[in-house]
Order: sequence, then structure tokens, then C-alpha cells
Amino acid sequence: MSAWALAVIFAIASAAAYAAGAVVQERLAADAARVPVLALLRRGRWWFAVGLNAAGGALHVAALAFGPLSLVQPLGVLTLVLALPMGAALAGRCVSGRAWRGAGYTVAGLVVLLLLISPATGAEALTGRDATTLALAAAVTVAVLMAAARLSRPLVIRSLLNAAASGVAFAVASALTQTVALRTSEDGPIALLSPLALVLGVMAVGGLLLSQMAYRHSGLGAPLATVTLANPIASAVIGMVLLGERFVGGTPGALAALAGAALASWGVVVLAQPGATSRSPNGDPDAAGERQPALV
Repeated sequence: MSAWALAVIFAIASAAAYAAGAVVQERLAADAARVPVLALLRRGRWWFAVGLNAAGGALHVAALAFGPLSLVQPLGVLTLVLALPMGAALAGRCVSGRAWRGAGYTVAGLVVLLLLISPATGAEALTGRDATTLALAAAVTVAVLMAAARLSRPLVIRSLLNAAASGVAFAVASALTQTVALRTSEDGPIALLSPLALVLGVMAVGGLLLSQMAYRHSGLGAPLATVTLANPIASAVIGMVLLGERFVGGTPGALAALAGAALASWGVVVLAQPGATSRSPNGDPDAAGERQPALV
């Protein structure tokens, strides 16, 4: 089997693991809507979701070991496509046509965006100064998004802001993971005890908790689409500012990337429409109310 075939297999498996983890998190939020998020840490299903996300991360790393970023990264958007039927099956509902359209817009826009990003040559570790700048900028960004979420009265907006903060945290964790891995290969296991590794852990756990908060009020589709959108956009910004990545095709490529981001954002808007993206098996729209804007 070729290396590229292995990369595709690992990438699809990674997307499936992330999708399953998102579904478990959403069902936890649905079952315990009024339980504090930190209280979920005592539940076995929460740790099962953590394990699924960790497996997804490990499979993503394995995919990158066999194939280029330009092949592996676009396949990550399958997380949204796989999560929709998984969540619907678990909730005993069918995915509506509007949900599929919203997911389609998001996936198409993300694929355009990711294919237009030219990665830097080889893996590159962040310098100490860049890593510190990134950690501080990420902390400020996440704090602002969380504050805006707390001040937002519409529950859907609150969920999307928490999901955006989660996507940013995951993107920063991914960037720091690459740096810590490269430093570990040079300096040995002592690099795992560095302050940078601690920040990585905080961002990864914070991303999980923020995504759990996002699922509390808006179901699965819209928050997951927002996380799936915010993560690569934040990663692209990190790559271009700190790692020398650029859009393919110069200015026209950047404009096309903006169009892709706009299309993906429209997909999130479609998924966030209240009560219009899920239906019961007999074809009737789901009228469950405020908790049903996205899927279940």
C-alpha cells in the first residue's frame, strides 16, 4: 500500500474519531444541560469523548507522517460530514436537507481555503519569542470570545462564540504540539516538562471544555461547523504570521481563500437556523424548540 493511501486512511479514521467524540460531547450536553461543565469531568462518558479526541489527534499525526499537509488537512473537514449522521442516528432522527446543505457549504469553503494555503518547507519549530507571543495572543483572543459569549443573550450566538474560542484553542495547541515534538526530538523528554508543553495542555483541555459549552445550547451541527471552520482559519493565520506560509497564487489566491471562508461561514449560518435542520424519521420537522437549531 502506498504512503499516500495510508495517509488517506489515517486521515479519514482521524475525522471519524473526532466526529464520534463530538457526538458524545453533544449528547452529554443534552443530557446534563444544567450541570456545570467542570462537573462533567466526573463522568465516564466525558473521558470516553476525551479518548476519542486523543485518538483523532494521534491518527492525524500518523496521517501527516505518510502524506503532505495539502492532502491530509482537507480531509479533516469530513468530521462535520460524519458527525451529522452519527448524531442523528444516536438521537433517533434524520438529517434534514438544510443540514446537509449547510454542511456542504462549510466543507466546500474549507476545502477551497485549505488547498490554497502553501505550507512552509518542512516542519519548523516556533522560536521562544514567537511561542510566547502566540500563547499571549491566543489567551487574549479566547478570553474576548468567552466574554462576548457570556454577554450574548441569544443562546445560538453564545454557542457559536464558545465554539470559535474552542477552534482557536485547538489551532494553537496543534501549532505548539509541532514545536514541542521537534524540541523533544532534539532535547529529549525534558522538553515535555517545559512551560510551552504546559501551555499546550491548557489549550487542548480548554478547547475540549469550550466545545462542550458550545454544545449545551445549539445541538451538534452549528457549533461543530464553527470549530471546524475556526481551527484551520486560526492555523492559517499562525502559519502565515509565524511560519512563513502563504496563499497559493498571491493576491488572487488570497481573494479565493476569502471567498472560501465566506462560503464556509454561510454554511454555519444555515446550520444555525432555529428548528430547521433536523426532522423526525417520518419526515416531520423537529419542533423541539430552542435546543434543536442544528441537528438533534
